[in-house]
Amino acid sequence: MSQFLNYEQEGHIVTLTMNDPERRNALTGNNAVPEFLAAIDRIHADHSVRAVILTGSGTAFSSGGNVRDMGRYSAMPAMELRREYRLGIQKLPLALFNLEVPVVAAVNGAAIGAGLDLACMCDIRVAAEEAKFAESFVKLGIIPGDGGAWLLPRIIGLSRATELTLTGQTIDARQALEWNLVSRVVPADQLLPTAREIAGAIAANPPHAVRLAKRLLREALHSRLDTLLEMSAAFQVMSHQTADHQEAVAAFIEKRKPEFRG
Repeated sequence: MSQFLNYEQEGHIVTLTMNDPERRNALTGNNAVPEFLAAIDRIHADHSVRAVILTGSGTAFSSGGNVRDMGRYSAMPAMELRREYRLGIQKLPLALFNLEVPVVAAVNGAAIGAGLDLACMCDIRVAAEEAKFAESFVKLGIIPGDGGAWLLPRIIGLSRATELTLTGQTIDARQALEWNLVSRVVPADQLLPTAREIAGAIAANPPHAVRLAKRLLREALHSRLDTLLEMSAAFQVMSHQTADHQEAVAAFIEKRKPEFRG
């Protein structure tokens, strides 16, 4: 089986490119999930990485589940199929959610079903003008099995997430921008440069502060205010005692560019 995910690093930025354009970068029926999990483990272990870009090759970001592979599911014992979901595609949202390094999705084309949910697992989404989005599980008589029902409402609100989920309709990049599903829409030739610009702006900051700030944003999705404030106090103590914080303060006072070492 050919490699699904290309891993490239330039400076502090890793670019992950889904590389199965013939199957529109489908996430099932191949080695996609294990390769994603291996890449995330690699990023966790490499403290030089400060930001990640995720994109697709060809005309699609990701078509989600491989429909041609789904026929076998109907004949599988129920508990075996449940286990396949739990040990397969469902590991991906948990792994990306717990990745401390921010991930920018550069949505180059169609993000359909689990492909849309994959984009929602990222921290920031930018889209090419040709990109399209659909939470289309209902069209196949199934439901979002990979966390989309948790992710999508938190990004675009419950009403719009319900509309997308229950109609299965496709929206274009401009509507995605209006609905806050993406933060920018750019011409196709500007997609990766824009993603690199955002990733570079993130990577220029003290990496410990970025990682802790991302963790706070993630925890805030399901925490009470008082709980989050306690966590913020602990993270702030850690931050104040880092060399990068001291460098930032010194550079501000001395009116020079800081040099952060992580």
